[in-house]
Amino acid sequence: MTTQTIHGPLTIDANLLTDIQRYGAPEVSACFSCGNCTAICPMASNDGTFPRRMIRYGQVGMKDALLSSKELWSCYHCGLCSQSCPQEADPGAYMAAARRYAIANYDKTGIARTLYTRPVLGSFLEVAVAGLIASLLYSAHGARSTSSLALFKFIPEPVIHWSGIAMIAAAALVVLVGVTTMVRGIARNEGVGRSALFGGRDALASSRRALWEAVGVESLGQRRFRDDCANEKEPEPWYRRRWLIHAATMWGFLGLLTASGLDYGLALAGIRKTGAPVPIWYPARLLGTVAGVLMVYGVAMLMRNRLARSGEAAKHSDQSDWVLLIMLMVIGASGFLTESALYLTHAPAWGYWMFLFHVSVALELLVLLPFMKFAHVIYRPVALFFQSLASSTTKQG
Repeated sequence: MTTQTIHGPLTIDANLLTDIQRYGAPEVSACFSCGNCTAICPMASNDGTFPRRMIRYGQVGMKDALLSSKELWSCYHCGLCSQSCPQEADPGAYMAAARRYAIANYDKTGIARTLYTRPVLGSFLEVAVAGLIASLLYSAHGARSTSSLALFKFIPEPVIHWSGIAMIAAAALVVLVGVTTMVRGIARNEGVGRSALFGGRDALASSRRALWEAVGVESLGQRRFRDDCANEKEPEPWYRRRWLIHAATMWGFLGLLTASGLDYGLALAGIRKTGAPVPIWYPARLLGTVAGVLMVYGVAMLMRNRLARSGEAAKHSDQSDWVLLIMLMVIGASGFLTESALYLTHAPAWGYWMFLFHVSVALELLVLLPFMKFAHVIYRPVALFFQSLASSTTKQG
């Protein structure tokens, strides 16, 4: 059994649990720290207080300790803890809500808090952002014709490129502030200084190993999600396993980003014209097709599970869960429709509007990344890095 030492001053927020409940947390006051969740959680193998310590932080108002806890992001919401809880406190749902709360606190603009806690205003904001981006792109639109090559000239490529660069830069700035806040909190909480990260050859080697474990092995390879988080009480066929569905969604999205970058790079180098029809075996085309299929499959299965409430993780769906899934599905479906319009003999009128719609939603997703559940792709690897670093330090010690 291990315990955690809190470094720095201890402050108490009496309204912490009430605030976390606004993000979808269940009533966890019934939890009396019996330890059932810890005993059954596959992520608690080296920690005798996880995940019950996270609940305790909320109960006693230890806001700083909760937000600076790397373990908060260890949970993949397999649901074993919720199934075994004798008080029905639903620890898994609490952990999910606590992560939403953390994202909102890392964001200094207040947008994430609005999206999570004010559904009506949040929905209006999301629609308004998409409309604003579409209007910006359409303001520079070109002429339409029956030529399929004109489809991608409807919104000039430079307009899409520079608009995207500006929006991504703004989102990156918000992410940078959030990650910096998170890292400072974890480092302070764990007593990790710069010397532990960069102080000498051994520290650099440990940091590199931790980075590989966090990004390559856990985030991309999903080792523990795949190997440790299988819920044996609810066996599923291979094509419906949670880790595979999650991996298909993640790898599909990353593949689409890579394909778009590759296609743009080839066009920039003058190897091919933007939007020109190419055979299916063309690298960017093939990668985009496979990645698109993977993402649509993953998102469709996630939607299916939430509609059927299949598994503990899908029993309680927050608005933020559905917004992300809908946006990903819209991007995938509109992308395939736009591609099909490109390969028709004559460009259909709907193809131009589908292209505008596709680009607008794709850019909106990138703009809203720091404020949505999509922010997991940023914050989870950071937490996993510190976990791997702590594990490496423990082994060396």
